[in-house]
Amino acid sequence: MKIAVLSDIHSNVFALDAVIKDLTKHSVDLKANLGDILYGPVAPKFTYELLMEHDFITISGNQDRQIYQSTEEEIELNPTMQFILNDLGSKPLAWMKSLPFDKQVNEDVYFCHGTPKSDLIYLLEDVSKGYALLRSDSEIIDLLAGQKSKLVCCGHTHTPRSVSLSTGQLIVNPGSVGLQAYTDEEPVLHSMENFNHHASYSIVEKIDSEWIVQNIKVPYDYQRAVNESKKRNREDWVHFLSTGRRI
Repeated sequence: MKIAVLSDIHSNVFALDAVIKDLTKHSVDLKANLGDILYGPVAPKFTYELLMEHDFITISGNQDRQIYQSTEEEIELNPTMQFILNDLGSKPLAWMKSLPFDKQVNEDVYFCHGTPKSDLIYLLEDVSKGYALLRSDSEIIDLLAGQKSKLVCCGHTHTPRSVSLSTGQLIVNPGSVGLQAYTDEEPVLHSMENFNHHASYSIVEKIDSEWIVQNIKVPYDYQRAVNESKKRNREDWVHFLSTGRRI
């Protein structure tokens, strides 16, 4: 079994297009999209339309929920959200609402955005010190909350990483297709950074009884995403997209 795993596109259609084209080099059995798909100041509707041309198993992320659960007050205070909602229209919103929280593909393979219980919690990283530290084996197992699949794929942190557990399980985060750095205030003020502007995804293949992971970095014309972010006055995204570093 050979799986292409994508996550955290964040409306960056230019990065997504490059990843999909790169995927043609690999003969995969399954393509997975682990959420946080359309939130961002780049091109939400075009991202949705491109995804609809391809056959992905897609689950929801926390910022997918944020789009359709935002209150009028939250929308009024968030110009980026105003742009997203105006750009998308009703059909993409209905699609996002229909997405499942997680996906048990088979006995061996499970997909979630954050953890099996929450799309807001990082499964692999502890950010309590303001930057990412790998959680201990026991902490990760606790956060799995009884999920026993041999391969667990998650997103949310934008950080490509694969971690083998004492249980014999492999946890894979493919990183982010569309945003290589960010700063967030929840659960505490912290930053994630990958130090490059390349789109990121993973190929996970089962050979005999072992899962083999390739994390793939794909160059793309990031300046097009930068230009769209400038139109929305998102200078933070301009920096994140250009450098893959926190401000």
